[in-house]
Formats: sequence, structure tokens, C-alpha cells
Amino acid sequence: MYLPAHFEENRSEVLHALLRAQPFATLVTQGADGLTADHLPLQLEPGIGPFGALHGHVARANPLWRQAADSEVLAIFHGPQAYVTSSWYPGKREHGKAVPTWNYVVAHARGRLRVIDDAAWLRRQLETLVARHEAGFADPWRIADAPPDYIDRMLTAIVGVEIVITDLTGKWKTSQNQPAANRAGVIAGLRAQGTDNALSMAELVAAISHP
Repeated sequence: MYLPAHFEENRSEVLHALLRAQPFATLVTQGADGLTADHLPLQLEPGIGPFGALHGHVARANPLWRQAADSEVLAIFHGPQAYVTSSWYPGKREHGKAVPTWNYVVAHARGRLRVIDDAAWLRRQLETLVARHEAGFADPWRIADAPPDYIDRMLTAIVGVEIVITDLTGKWKTSQNQPAANRAGVIAGLRAQGTDNALSMAELVAAISHP
């Protein structure tokens, strides 16, 4: 990932916050047939290793767990992103020397993939995953709501994965390279769009402008 210094984010607490808020990751692996990208939720376990660990599971039918076992992998977590038109820059109206760009937030987590084919571990991982993501519902579903024999069969169809993070890098491209007047124009333009991504990015640009 191309990472100019002014876009680099290396604070663990900020990166961990993104991993928790946006757990649906792109997992890039290298196998016999070349590069493969899989998409799956990965839960951060901050107490493991220097940067934490990622826990998840894949279908047993997925060749990932056989081909990528004990190899280095890359998990990519995406935060807010938004197109930025140069029409929002006051400077564009003054001298015309401005081009559009794309603002975005992303974190890259590297580590070795460990395969965990253990029903008890998988059940704990799934209970944690379900409890977190069902918490916002009025009638949250629990694993115990399903018949035990059904859950046991489901557990045989998946395999656990763990990635102890050895390198965690973030890129926060949020108009840091623009003067204050242009950043103000970006904030106003994004807020006027009103989409979730635009509003989230507007707040990130505002945080740079008013730390």
C-alpha cells in the first residue's frame, strides 16, 4: 500500500477501533493457483500478540484453510470512503489548479493463518460473534435458540481460523494535504450529500481541521 507519511495512521487504539467497527474483511492469501481474496467477518482479540489477533471461520468446503494454513496472509478492513470533487475547493475558483480525489480509510493486518478444527473453540467464536451483532435487535437470536443437534451439524461444516497480527498499518486519507479553506469546502460538500459514507468522512476531515 502506497503510504505517504501525512496519511499514515499507526495508533493501535485508532486502528483497533476500525477493526471493531468494520469487521467484514477481505482476506488475501497466496495458494498454488495464485492470489485469492475471501470475504468474511474477523473478530479482534486485542489481548493476543503485539497487535492483537483476528478470529473467524470459513466453510469446510472452502479450500482457503487447506491452501493457506501456516502461511502469511493479509486482512484488509475498509472504513468510510468518498469521492471529493475539486469544485468544493475555494482554491479551484481562484486559480483552477485543483483536481478531484478520493478520500478513504483502510487498515491492513498481516500475520500467519492458523487453522483451528475444534468444535469447542468454534462454538465460543460463534457465540461471541452472534452476541455482538445480535445485541442491537429487539429480540436477539442466540445459538441456544436452535436445536443442539442442528448446531452440532453446522459446526462440522466450518473450520476456525486465527491470525495473530504481526504488522498493523492504517491509511487515513482525509484531506490532510489540503489547506484549511479547502478542507472546509470538503466538509460542507460531504455534509450536503448526506449519505452515511459522506457524513462519516466529513467528520474525519473535521477532526483533522479541529483536533
